Amino acid sequence: MPGRGAWLRRGISRDGGPLVEDREVVWLQAGPYYADSRGFAGTTSFDGARVHFHHLTGEPGEDTGTFRRDGANLVERGTNPDGGTFLEIWTPLPADGGPCGSWAGPDHHVVRVGRHVVHVDARAGSYWRL
Repeated sequence: MPGRGAWLRRGISRDGGPLVEDREVVWLQAGPYYADSRGFAGTTSFDGARVHFHHLTGEPGEDTGTFRRDGANLVERGTNPDGGTFLEIWTPLPADGGPCGSWAGPDHHVVRVGRHVVHVDARAGSYWRL
């Protein structure tokens, strides 16, 4: 699990189905804080075996998963809040240093990693490249 990173999803398989990609999804990780452009953000924790994504803003719930490296990519296998399973392939986006941090308010959460920014509120998630 990276402590800092910007990742573009290359594909998702739900409940053992085919690996597909139907939209651009970006995940940013800044220390224990993350934001996912699908519309959820919060904190991560690690229990020694699995990473827990605690959704604090946007779509409610908690995803859990494991990661393994496949070259530069990360392969994530996990379980969604509804009990469905998933496999996601994430490829790194160039983050080249620069500012990194997380900011939250009563109804939004923003994570920045280098030139990449994801904003999440109760309605949606948005991704910008600066």
